[in-house]
Amino acid sequence: MSTITPAPVSAPKGESQSVDRERGRDVRSSNITAAKSVADAVRTSLGPKGMDKMIISPGGEVVITNDGATILKSLEVAHPCAKMLVDLSAAQDIEAGDGTTTVTVVAGAILGAAQKLLQKGIHPTVISESFMKAADKAEEILQSCGTPIDLSDEKSLLDIANTSLSSKVVSQYSDVLSPIAVKAVMRVIDPTSSTNVNLSSDIKVVKKLGGTVEDTEMVDGLVFTSKVAHTAGGPTRVQNAKIGLIQFQLSPPKTNMESQMVVTDYTQMDRILREERNYLAGLCKSIQKSGCNVLLVQKSILRDAVTDMSLHFLAKMKILVVTDIEREDIEFISKTLGCTPVANPSGMTADKLGTAGLVEEVSTGNGKIVKVTGVPSGSKTVSILVRGSNKLVLDEADRSLHDALCVIRCLVKKRFVIAGGAAPEVELSLQLGKWAKTLNGLDSVCVAAYAEAFDAVPYTLAENAGLHPIDIVTELRRRHAAGEKSAGINVRKGCITNILEEKVIQPLLVSTSAVRLATETVSMVLKIDDIVPVR
Repeated sequence: MSTITPAPVSAPKGESQSVDRERGRDVRSSNITAAKSVADAVRTSLGPKGMDKMIISPGGEVVITNDGATILKSLEVAHPCAKMLVDLSAAQDIEAGDGTTTVTVVAGAILGAAQKLLQKGIHPTVISESFMKAADKAEEILQSCGTPIDLSDEKSLLDIANTSLSSKVVSQYSDVLSPIAVKAVMRVIDPTSSTNVNLSSDIKVVKKLGGTVEDTEMVDGLVFTSKVAHTAGGPTRVQNAKIGLIQFQLSPPKTNMESQMVVTDYTQMDRILREERNYLAGLCKSIQKSGCNVLLVQKSILRDAVTDMSLHFLAKMKILVVTDIEREDIEFISKTLGCTPVANPSGMTADKLGTAGLVEEVSTGNGKIVKVTGVPSGSKTVSILVRGSNKLVLDEADRSLHDALCVIRCLVKKRFVIAGGAAPEVELSLQLGKWAKTLNGLDSVCVAAYAEAFDAVPYTLAENAGLHPIDIVTELRRRHAAGEKSAGINVRKGCITNILEEKVIQPLLVSTSAVRLATETVSMVLKIDDIVPVR
């Protein structure tokens, strides 16, 4: 019996294209809505009067912050386009270190402008291209508003760090954290020639619970949160230290395979203990022979890094021992002290040792720390000891200090500053709006909508400060139209003032990178017309 297979019925060509257009429109609308919802989640955290968010992890860990990158990183985002805004915030954090909330709010506003243009029937590619042209023009405008800065002007650097910290939970401690951030960056760079700062390898931030944020200090050397291993009564303070950094274990060796040994005779037992003692004594003597009087021992996962017997020998030799040195800290320690990590006892020689003026154990409110000071002048590194009364404050102080360090790094990369208080965004909105009128066709419409999107920043800033946003934005635009480029929102006084006179300034790189990254992300979202899940 034969079967007849019906031929596939295809829709007319015009109808098929209509279905594709409908699907692309629906996907685009869904993407924009999802991305805008992420921007709305952090809008209330913008500015010095912005609200804080309490983030509770599934494990019950609590974080209180208003840092945009930290909030978005903690969100469980399912929609792929919403994740793009989370990545955008992370990209701004890497590039500039500040402005993570601003970049998200700007991206949300530009997406809103794009949605209105799409509803008018303008093609997404046309919108995307116009927005990228406008972003280039926006960077030119911001550059013209920027003021060159000299890195030797410490007062201006402090004002910029203070502006960065003004919106943080620990803003009341900005007079402590700002000088530390400025001094730390200036300590590790050459102000005349440096074009970047490697914060991860040149500046080590160490957190220690106890005390208050006011107890935070910069140490020209090293800080270890692990205390001195003085179970055998070894020294806790050494001057003119010769420091060795070892990566081998001061404990009896183990066999490669798990094995059991049965000892039936007490003489055999005595021999085993004697051999173990001789082995450890030999290791300690090789360390002493090199001239080492401070020993840093890397943490071991294979077996005990040190034993009570080896500590006893080292204590007799008057060698101070610090254990549990993390593997990722080895490079920083070597760079600071000028020592070389030693992986084998036979390689422990005097030329591998580092030097320091003083190594001592210091008591803190909650335990002890080890400080290494008087390091060689050639080492371009610095340590910062951050203190806090509880874990929430300590973590937020650490994040705030990181933002302040990043802001000073921005000035090393691009030595221009610009007014804060939403002054650059209002100037952009005004100047791009004027530029749009000189363009022809759809470009003019798209650039005008792009310019209007920047009003979201002063609007949100005023709203979060409890001011009337429409009155504030209208007055701001009037002042900027009259030529007052530095007019911005003074949230403390609740009015519009010359922001530069109020010392509210920020690096130009923060604003230019926010505009560029936000526009690129919006352009990417607009060009997506379908989501194809794959296995």
